Amino acid sequence: MTKRNKNSPYPIFEKTLSEAFTPEYLRQTAKDTGLIKRERKIDPVAIFWVLTLSFGVGMQRTLASLKRNYEREGKTTLSDSSWYERFSPELVLFLKHCVIHGIEYVAKKEHRKLSDKLVHFEDVLIQDSTIIRLHKKLAKIWPAARTRKVAAGVKVSLLVSAVANSVKSVSVFGERRSEIKTLRIGPWIKDRILLIDLGFYKHQLFKRIEENGGYFVSRLKDTADPLIVSVNGSYRGNSIDVVGKHLSEVLPKLKREILDAEVEITINRREYRGKKHKEPARFRMVAIYNKETKRYHIYITNISMEILEAEEIASLYGARWEIELIFKELKGRYKLDVIQNRNPEVVEALIWVAMLTLLASRLIYNVVREMGEAQGKEAVRFTSLRWSNIFSENAKDLLSSLLDYLNVKMDLMDYYNLYTGQAFDPHVKRHRFREEWWS
Repeated sequence: MTKRNKNSPYPIFEKTLSEAFTPEYLRQTAKDTGLIKRERKIDPVAIFWVLTLSFGVGMQRTLASLKRNYEREGKTTLSDSSWYERFSPELVLFLKHCVIHGIEYVAKKEHRKLSDKLVHFEDVLIQDSTIIRLHKKLAKIWPAARTRKVAAGVKVSLLVSAVANSVKSVSVFGERRSEIKTLRIGPWIKDRILLIDLGFYKHQLFKRIEENGGYFVSRLKDTADPLIVSVNGSYRGNSIDVVGKHLSEVLPKLKREILDAEVEITINRREYRGKKHKEPARFRMVAIYNKETKRYHIYITNISMEILEAEEIASLYGARWEIELIFKELKGRYKLDVIQNRNPEVVEALIWVAMLTLLASRLIYNVVREMGEAQGKEAVRFTSLRWSNIFSENAKDLLSSLLDYLNVKMDLMDYYNLYTGQAFDPHVKRHRFREEWWS
């Protein structure tokens, strides 16, 4: 077998993936998590890449087809029991560790630069969740929310980084876990902007972000009624006196295109020694009239007008659409919502596999963007959703090329043993209606 020159600049995609998840890292992590207790037929390097570049892109939709693909790429044959036993808590832990490692690896490099307007910040982060429907047999483990029928589901929560151009953290919860409980604010938010969906709307959360040196932009909840304490600048339209009034009092009479104001809201602190404490907090409120919907879009933030103008606050919040595109990519391209297995370990494993597929896709995507920029092409025209189609269509060739690059290669005798092993039915007692007539 001829070994490929790993120092050659040609196999840039294979090199990129193998540097992010080195064979040494994968084998050591497999031992640390108990996936591999002793050297046997299961190669953690091969199984990792077969799962990531086969199931994740929808080429292999069943565990049986995944087994055949692993045998073909890993030049080995396995019994059915040996393969299915691998979908265990140890495999789930192995894949989860790999996802965390991949996220940390991607985060080390800046694949995007924030504009001059955001020079004061380290990153822009977007938090959101999506629901994955599961087989109803799993309803006792992961019961669905708000349903009359027996159903199961899990909530996959993502924190996406604009600078890393990828996922920053992943968490999996039962579907009944409320959105607000999927997000924990700490020192990590310092000098970063968090774009928050209404599902996470809570005044205490805004205060914690500010107390940790972070920033946020959120839509204002319909039930919120802040007190306007001052107005920032003047804008086109008929002005009315709004200072000292609650939003509900002035909104029906408002005629100006933009209202940029400082507002006061009440923070309900946690109960202490049987008493509930309330305290006032001030934030910035931006209301922009939308001519299409004929209503105001209202935002609350702690970013000052000296940094971002009112229209820029609204525009920045629109960047939340990026996480929706990632969910669309995960579900539409990497089959995150096509998990019908009844085994909870299989379900968890395949959720983490979808995340690994996304990370692998992002690693190659960032290389492609850099190559395009070097040729004078606009980076913004290399859209991630378009790229996901290309990645999915070529993942099979990439898998073979990558394993070849890693010196996992088969000869003719390997294929002979593989195909005879796969074609032989392992079910000894199964009745075959033709066997009484011919063999």
